[in-house]
Amino acid sequence: MEFAITFRGDLSPQRIVAICRQAEAGGFDYAWFFDTHILWRDLYPQMAVCMEHTESMRFGPCVTNPNVRDWSVAASLFGAMAVQSGGRFDMGVGRGDSSVRVMGKRPATVARLVEFCDAVKAMVRGETVQYDGCPEPVTFNWTGGYEMPVWVAAYGPKALAAAGTAGDGLIVQLADTLLCQWFSNQAVAAGKQAGRDMAGYRVMACAPVWVGDKASGIERTKWFPALVGNHVADIVEKYGRGSDLVPPSLTTYIERRKGRGADEGYDYKQHTAKDSDNTYYVTDEITESFCLVGPPEAHVAKLKALEAAGVTQFNIYLTNGEEERLVAEYVDHVIPHFR
Repeated sequence: MEFAITFRGDLSPQRIVAICRQAEAGGFDYAWFFDTHILWRDLYPQMAVCMEHTESMRFGPCVTNPNVRDWSVAASLFGAMAVQSGGRFDMGVGRGDSSVRVMGKRPATVARLVEFCDAVKAMVRGETVQYDGCPEPVTFNWTGGYEMPVWVAAYGPKALAAAGTAGDGLIVQLADTLLCQWFSNQAVAAGKQAGRDMAGYRVMACAPVWVGDKASGIERTKWFPALVGNHVADIVEKYGRGSDLVPPSLTTYIERRKGRGADEGYDYKQHTAKDSDNTYYVTDEITESFCLVGPPEAHVAKLKALEAAGVTQFNIYLTNGEEERLVAEYVDHVIPHFR
């Protein structure tokens, strides 16, 4: 299993570089960054600096989307990051949530997401691409033919199918073993149906962690199930109870969100905040299911179960405080069980 960390743009630039160096030395494979340009600092200047201070660690947005940048601008940026790092750049992409909803805009359609993946990947490869109604085609002659890995974030049936047919990997923002297996099965099945060889397909599970007292960990990570609930609420609403297109456990979870009688609006000013008021319907059981909390042996056991369920990369959202300690705990007590 690969191991990764994800930053939001609120730590000091010096700390982010130091943590990347610490994580790389300890066996972490990836550093991802949230691409939410209004809530936090833009990620790419920081990412470029981190590339210069590391040797093997790979980098990318987790996740970007089709609606925040012109597609040739995005492709030029991603191609430049690949050149800058010697080929250590992946693209994580989704329909767009916090980066566009915070402006009052709607996420991209799944069809637009697929078009974006295909167009940007081709441009970074150096192919001539005419995209999104642009009158003239675009060609980059400086990328060296870089074949950029693309990871697609998905929960709903259409997005999961897109992840299997247009992506090299799937991003699932939770660490519930059964749900990760259910989502990955949908993406892999769609890829096989499209005639793709899915033998090397990759699945990333993302979640915050807390190594230590479980009760403290639940308090520090309960913001995360609220984030997940905000992402999947419209999917559950669209496909409804009784459909085999949505896992029953998610349907039940979202119904609890509706049934509390509180304001169902999601406050993006508290997005990923550990003291978020968005958690009014989140139970301790759900938090423990979606996150990893407790002593190191509990993390190892759950990660072994996730690995058996098809997860190939576990990505820690470093948003709870004590970031250096949590990385060290994984380096000393968790990662050795997987190498």
